[in-house]
Amino acid sequence: MDIRVLKYFLAVAREENITRAAELLHITQPTLSRQLAKLEDDLGTQLFLRGKNGITLTDEGLLLRRRAEELVELADKTERELAAHEETVAGEITIGSGELAVVQLLPEIFSSFKKKYPNVTFDLYTGNADQIKQRLDNGLTDIGILLEPVEIEKYDFIRFNVPERWVVVMRADDPLAKKESITIKELVDLPLIFVKRQSIRNELESWFREHMDKLNIAATSNMSTNASILVEHGFGYALVIEGSLPFLDNSRLCCRPLSPERTTTSVLAWKKNQPFAPAVKKFLGHVFDVLNN
Repeated sequence: MDIRVLKYFLAVAREENITRAAELLHITQPTLSRQLAKLEDDLGTQLFLRGKNGITLTDEGLLLRRRAEELVELADKTERELAAHEETVAGEITIGSGELAVVQLLPEIFSSFKKKYPNVTFDLYTGNADQIKQRLDNGLTDIGILLEPVEIEKYDFIRFNVPERWVVVMRADDPLAKKESITIKELVDLPLIFVKRQSIRNELESWFREHMDKLNIAATSNMSTNASILVEHGFGYALVIEGSLPFLDNSRLCCRPLSPERTTTSVLAWKKNQPFAPAVKKFLGHVFDVLNN
């Protein structure tokens, strides 16, 4: 598949209209229609459903869209890396991270690196550790910040000396908000919003032990921000990493640590034996220096 044609396909998928897509791509509508028809013929499947109200994707088209976005992103990233030269450190560094306390270190690290290499830019992608690992493995992200526990065998890494503390998020007017910490027994029977990631859930379940079968898990969520919205509207109590809610409005929500306290750590990871652009190599060295100091 030609990357150019995939870009055509994505433009039509976004616009849901061939005429508008052709205008954005600066090509004629017949040319674009021929390219799409050839793509469907080459793949041996129908990608679009054409109707009076525009164009929609078939199930096969939706699958291709997801893969095409990854392929186009990877192709663009590769072009930028090949255009970079050792003598001029420039380009984009892609970093994936969860919503963590350690993110508070990034502004200082980014700023001090930009002073040395002003032609470098950063692309910060937010997701959970499983999503970021997938992007690392697919070459879409250079470096990932991963909350432990995480399988790290395929990666080189730096462990951050920043504790990530587990807390319970609740409404500010909740009776439990008067307490300094929350015990596991106090959470039994309460509607809980658990994390989605399985390895983290396994960790939490080991903490709850014999109380696990008594818990009322009302929902799961992979992002603390969405979980806190459910909490604010009285749906339940969320178990999250404290650093994932840096702008918590204490007049509406509050968080209390678990008792006994539960903490974990995070790592800065990158694929072993991965060829990097000069900017990424320089950045990793810079992180080492900042953390050692």
